[in-house]
Amino acid sequence: MRRAPATTLLAPCLVTLVLGGCGTAEDAPAATAGEEPAGSGAAGSAAAGSASTGSGAELTARLVDPAGTQVGTATFTDAEGGLELTVEVDGLPPGFHGFHVHGIGLCEPGSASPTDPSMTGDFLSAGGHVGAGSTDHGEHAGDLPALFVDQAGAGSLTTVTDALTSADLTDDDGSAVMVHAGRDNYANVPERYAAGGPDEMTRNTGDAGGRIACGVVDG
Repeated sequence: MRRAPATTLLAPCLVTLVLGGCGTAEDAPAATAGEEPAGSGAAGSAAAGSASTGSGAELTARLVDPAGTQVGTATFTDAEGGLELTVEVDGLPPGFHGFHVHGIGLCEPGSASPTDPSMTGDFLSAGGHVGAGSTDHGEHAGDLPALFVDQAGAGSLTTVTDALTSADLTDDDGSAVMVHAGRDNYANVPERYAAGGPDEMTRNTGDAGGRIACGVVDG
């Protein structure tokens, strides 16, 4: 799925209400540390991130870790001004985590990157962010506010975005909601810290690290 974002994360059309905490995240294309949970995809989402489409244009993804254990849910519903996303997680490491929508509805542990088969890791099967390739990270349609997890391992997030539609989430490739291991800097690296600004990896992913939970959002 490749769709130029209709808005940026910092734009006024993206309204965020954090119920349990929020943060940012991105995936690191590191092929060394494993990355992909018992996956599910547009074709097989029962084991690792099944999605269901209910009446009222509701899409629900079951977030699982690389071992296939359910760690939360993410639900998209139609709302005034766009799509409302509600996330509830439990059993994740405390802190801020990059949180995005990725362009392929396939969550597989230890899988290969669709664009570079030599790179393997947890949930790499889900590809990059929705909108990647059209603009730098921070402005991808799939870039969302960070998810904050408390010391007990629980977190929640509610946000509304007009950068994505239900049709975007359920296209031929499907899509997946992703939680990253680390914080997302949204490629915000001022030139006073780096003469050339953020490097290519930062512009692509925001340096949020590996992928620790994934849920298919296709119908």
